[in-house]
Amino acid sequence: MPVSGAQLRELTNEPVPNHMKKWWFCLGGTPAYLFVVQIITGIMLAIYYQPSSTTAYESVRHITEEVTFGWYFRGLHKWAATLMIASVVLHQMRVYFTAAYRRPRELNWIIGMCLLMVTLGLGFTGYSLVFEQLSYWGATVGGNIMDTVPVVGGFFKAVLLAGETYNEQTLPRFYILHAAIMPVSLILLIIVHIAFIRIHGVTELEEPDQPVDKPKHFNFFPDHLLTELALGLVLMILLSTLATIFPAELGPRADPLTTPEVIKPEWFFYATFRWLKLFGPTFAVLSMGLIVFLMFIWPWVDRWLIRVTRSKEASTYIGIVAVFLIISLTVWEAAVAH
Repeated sequence: MPVSGAQLRELTNEPVPNHMKKWWFCLGGTPAYLFVVQIITGIMLAIYYQPSSTTAYESVRHITEEVTFGWYFRGLHKWAATLMIASVVLHQMRVYFTAAYRRPRELNWIIGMCLLMVTLGLGFTGYSLVFEQLSYWGATVGGNIMDTVPVVGGFFKAVLLAGETYNEQTLPRFYILHAAIMPVSLILLIIVHIAFIRIHGVTELEEPDQPVDKPKHFNFFPDHLLTELALGLVLMILLSTLATIFPAELGPRADPLTTPEVIKPEWFFYATFRWLKLFGPTFAVLSMGLIVFLMFIWPWVDRWLIRVTRSKEASTYIGIVAVFLIISLTVWEAAVAH
């Protein structure tokens, strides 16, 4: 290749602030690595998966019980999805509490929120593809909840379920969303996200204990890249351990005529589910929609709060309350008898 080592170093050696040496500032690279794992294991599972209400469950059973190491790669896919959602949430929280969404990074915060929404959508649609009893009824409940949204709810329910109720076209639609539309959307959003980071640079955070004569930056390559690779190696071991000790299980086949006594979503929707139980579908959906909208425009809400309160810490206090509320609702929903 007609590229010299000096040119390659110049291209990749973007100065990175010293605080990025801490592992918890690698939460941006972590979901990207897990997304790559998802793509690889997803392609392997797609070789055997058959997206039809008559064949989906049997194909998943075949993968789990008969395909060589099928149980292992299905477990990798499940746990990588779980950790990916957790790391995206933690990354967004880190950006929020370090106020890295402020000028000039407002648009990148919106891109980050889009990444979070698409990641949650991938979790929801992937959970529904197994065609278990709980995943079938979870999708049905999701469609019914969407139907409570005034004016546009019925339209979006029909788009999601490919009709008024769960039917033969619903599962293929979930599959197209999960395996094509959402991954491509995520890749495009990541490209734009990284482009904004390159344009604006990484947010500078003050380190009070840093010596005056110590350099404030280090090179992305190889220093920060090695940190990301080390975290990737830890994740490889963790994923393999989880997939082996806690493999993905297969529940009863979906039965449209029998409503299960327990309808329980995946853990990342526990807080939402508890909110629905507390306030009823219409108020809960509208209030959650308002909260999501406010999160999208938070850089401007934060600017307004600073102007009104004359304090840059107002958003931090609101964030602390919100985190405790989400954790409380999640633990509550996980602990109660369903």
